[in-house]
Amino acid sequence: MMKTLQLNTPLVSVDWLNSNQNASNLIVLDATINKVIDTDSERIPNARFFDIKQKFSDISAPFPSTLPSKEQFQSEAQNLGINKDSCVVVYDDKGVYSCARAWWLFKVFGFDNVAVLDGGLPEWKANNYEVETYKPEIYTTGNIEVNYNSELMVNFEGVNLFTTDNTALIVDARSAPRFNCLVDEPRAGLRRGTIPNSKNLPYTDLFNGNTFKSVNDISKIFNILVRENKTLVFSCGSGITACILALAATLCNYKNLVVYDGSWTEYGSLTD
Repeated sequence: MMKTLQLNTPLVSVDWLNSNQNASNLIVLDATINKVIDTDSERIPNARFFDIKQKFSDISAPFPSTLPSKEQFQSEAQNLGINKDSCVVVYDDKGVYSCARAWWLFKVFGFDNVAVLDGGLPEWKANNYEVETYKPEIYTTGNIEVNYNSELMVNFEGVNLFTTDNTALIVDARSAPRFNCLVDEPRAGLRRGTIPNSKNLPYTDLFNGNTFKSVNDISKIFNILVRENKTLVFSCGSGITACILALAATLCNYKNLVVYDGSWTEYGSLTD
């Protein structure tokens, strides 16, 4: 009888995934952002493409990568063959980047048996594990059912409340030059700036190469910023790398975590 997996951690290693590839309820998702899937595209064996931009975002929204509706998320997850009892592991081709957004979306919609692959495809390949190319596939429709957890995601009005709330800390994942307004934003026409009363923690500070630093080292980084028990509100450019901070904070057992969906793209567009 094939084993089934129940995760007790938000982060799994490539060794773990390689040794559990045959689990009956495992679904591996490639959440690489802006990826063009063709017959030359590499993937971990049997991975399914989790299309953040077109399938798992509200493409009618004015800002990029906006949270989809509960109905859209459930329908698209079912289209990928995801079931109530699935064990989902998400990765991307940068290491840990957009896959953290996919992981957070599952959490937002009440699905907890999900983890990020530490180091993603680069770490998988560095360990000489098998890769294959994509081929056209149709999946048996899954039976996942989701519920929206509104406490995990905040909009413009909500983040404005947090800017004046001394029980909350807003942490920005952008690079220090962007946070300190020393360079232009990569999005054309978007002004430089920072959300009031926010602090900077560049997401790149959390990594050694492709993989996360140790939990002990990450905890030391957070301890410099977080002086007391607060709600942690994570922002970035467009809501992608903020989720890396949310993942790191989860690894360190922080509670009361929130991601600002629109992040600086929205905030900088709606304020002077």
